[in-house]
Amino acid sequence: MSARAASPRLPYVQSIAGCLPGAIGEHGLSESELLALLGQISPHLTRLADDEMLGRLPLLAVPDDTADVEAARAALAKLSDGARTIIFFGTGGSSLGGQTLAQLAGWNIPGGADEAQKRRPRTRFYDNLDPVTLQSGLDGLDLGSTRFVVTSKSGNTPETLVQAIVALDAVVKAGLKERIPALFLGLTEPAAAGKENGLRRLLEANGVPLLEHHTSIGGRYSALTNVGLLPAMARGLDVMAIRRGAKMVVDGLRARPLPMAYPPALGAAIAVGLSKARGIRVQVMMPYADRLGMFSHWFVQLWAESLGKKGCGTTPVACLGPLDQHSQLQLFMDGPREHLMTVLRVATSGNGNRIDAGLAKIAGLDEMAGRTIGDLVTAQSHGVPEALAKAGRPVRTFDMPSLDEEAIGALMMHFMIETILAGRLLGIDPFDQPAVELAKVLSRERLVKAT
Repeated sequence: MSARAASPRLPYVQSIAGCLPGAIGEHGLSESELLALLGQISPHLTRLADDEMLGRLPLLAVPDDTADVEAARAALAKLSDGARTIIFFGTGGSSLGGQTLAQLAGWNIPGGADEAQKRRPRTRFYDNLDPVTLQSGLDGLDLGSTRFVVTSKSGNTPETLVQAIVALDAVVKAGLKERIPALFLGLTEPAAAGKENGLRRLLEANGVPLLEHHTSIGGRYSALTNVGLLPAMARGLDVMAIRRGAKMVVDGLRARPLPMAYPPALGAAIAVGLSKARGIRVQVMMPYADRLGMFSHWFVQLWAESLGKKGCGTTPVACLGPLDQHSQLQLFMDGPREHLMTVLRVATSGNGNRIDAGLAKIAGLDEMAGRTIGDLVTAQSHGVPEALAKAGRPVRTFDMPSLDEEAIGALMMHFMIETILAGRLLGIDPFDQPAVELAKVLSRERLVKAT
């Protein structure tokens, strides 16, 4: 049985060899256990393929859409006229997908902006509501050259609503009330009879243009819709290439493959199987690339909010290599046997600064003489999985020859489908979030009681 799952059309190769007995002995899933899990997942994979063919799961149709991209591109171009900074308001899935894509183009990476980026408006994301951060951030802006994109699917997310209200109020106080329609853009569900949408009502009352949020694709699954693509466009990314990458993964589903031959199905079987049979309680996402740092955080929400129900699920942890080799690897290798490591590797050999041989010798780093930074990162990204395997800790790897728009689109679609299949294998709905909704209700009740 092959431990590698790949397609010549996918921009990544997944290997589960480090999760099998050949690499980690008794701590790995046996061939019989894996085959049994793949047998269980087979009808769910067939159902997912049927969902795609019959249009029952809009997420899988997103890669073929173009109309929403054109509308978003036109709206962003209009909004960007005269702008120096674009602020993205939204929380959770309304922000993490956009941050993940924006980071591919250097956002939030020191020195990550190229010359073309420097000619574009700066991008900022305010996703976590903190009174000091929001106030100081707005106070430091030239509001006349600042633009605001406000995203909430339901239009009733309190954090996002107060962000929008405070920004509108600041613009009015700056004497820019007449310019509000040119300074703001909203993204929320279409109006529907009997359905409350505070954001739509607020923005329409101020003449702010609105884009429509897909009604059937929730926050954590919305990264490939206009929710995530607007920030990607703001950073100059080729958003249709992002969708092409996602389409490669969906096309594999359309071929109705056996679970062993379809990477997301194989990944779901490994994650659920190790949890049930080997006591794995934590799934660690560890990319070896700064431009995938936010990808880890996007994955954390996707996995946690989709699968953490009815006593099911494993705890996702966001890491970044090589950084977290020095902060968390000790636990993963020598702590409780409860971690599944997922290592994302980009081909970096030969990339980056070359190390001066004389200086390397003085520093006692002879092995790096004449080599590049990319050579060291490559060695680490391969050495850590090998070390984990020697310690009997399960680890799977993803290898990418390059990290570009197609690769990130494919990775995001892979993990969305993997999460859906894992949920169905566990017998839970991977699309709802009842605990989150309850917390929202109780927070509002507390505010009402305090008045």
